[in-house]
Parts: sequence; C-alpha cells; structure tokens
Amino acid sequence: MIYSENVLLCLSIPLLITVLFLRDMPRKVLEAFVLGMIICLMSGYISGFARIVSGMSAEDTAVYVSPIIEETVKLLPILFTMYVLEADDRELFITAVAIGAGFATFENICYLLSSGSMSLTFVLIRGLAVGTMHVASTVILSSVIIVERRFNAVSLPSLTGALAMSSTLHALYNLLVSEPGISSGIGYVMPFITAMILYAMFQSNALFPDTEEKTEK
Repeated sequence: MIYSENVLLCLSIPLLITVLFLRDMPRKVLEAFVLGMIICLMSGYISGFARIVSGMSAEDTAVYVSPIIEETVKLLPILFTMYVLEADDRELFITAVAIGAGFATFENICYLLSSGSMSLTFVLIRGLAVGTMHVASTVILSSVIIVERRFNAVSLPSLTGALAMSSTLHALYNLLVSEPGISSGIGYVMPFITAMILYAMFQSNALFPDTEEKTEK
C-alpha cells in the first residue's frame, strides 16, 4: 500500500526548489508540471468520492465518471492561465501540455508503485498509452480553446464542447482497455496515433499560423 501524498511530496519538493533558480518560460513549464501532479492527486480524491457515493464499480467509474472529472480538473488551471494570467496562445498551449505531462507522470508512478512493473513491455505500454493519452487530451483541450479565443467564441457552450472532446478520448481509451484482446490493442495504440496527428498539425503551424510571419518580419 502506498500513500500518494508521500509520493507527491518526494517528487514535487526537488522540482519546486529547482523553480527558484529558473526564470521565464522554463520556470512556468516546471510550475505547470508540478501543478499537473497536484491536480492528478485531487482528481483521484474526487473520483474515489464519486465512486463511493454512486455505488458504481471501479471499471464503470473509470469509463463513465473519471474521464469527466480528470479533464474538468485539467481545464480549470487552463482557464485560470487564460483569464487571470492573461497568457497568449503559445504560453497557454505550453502550460496545458506541461499540466498534462505532470498529470500523466504522477499517475504512472503511483500505478507502478501500487501494482508493480511486471515487465519492460508493460512499462512501455503504460507510458506510451496512458501517459500519451493524458498529454493528448490536454493538447486537444487547449487547442480547441485557443481556436475559440481567436474567433471570440469562448463561452460556456464552447468550453463544454472542448471538454467533451477531451473527455471522449479519455473515456474511449478507458473503455477499450477494460477488455482484453483486440479492443485493448486498439486502445493502447489510439493515444499514440492521436498524439502523432496532433504533432503533425503542430509542426505544420496549423495551431500557430502566425509564427512564420513573425519570423520573416
């Protein structure tokens, strides 16, 4: 039995000390990474409470409840960064990616400590599947919000749509890997393929089309 709070302290204290020696974007990335680990722990508390209150099984909670809770908890600091810190599009995107990476890292570490690492193959699957899924869902969430902001279309319905997209990817992954066989294989591959598609869009400046224009000027 492990205590997730102890794991969080051991991981976050060195990172927070490192933050003291950093400036500008590296500092913000590391802060967002630590924040991602914190909200991962928070979402675990909320999901556990929701499971007890609803009386649902662990599998049903993972498919129907946890994705919505986890993606909502990721959304809140992104909105704080956008409205309170008034971050530009690129800074908002980088912050969101760092939050997703911190979330995925902390969840993977806690899972491996509690369940053990049965083999190198299992560890690689865990990293490439679950870890990539959390990063990809956060990229989708932040990208949709950035596009909405450019068209002055940020509103409760549009934010709900962005949340629905990231939650659907998350829930679909949990559903596919809940059953052994072909469905699990598809589920394990899906986040990586999604991430590669998002990476191709990022490399083509589809999300930040003004980058090349600024460089030429």
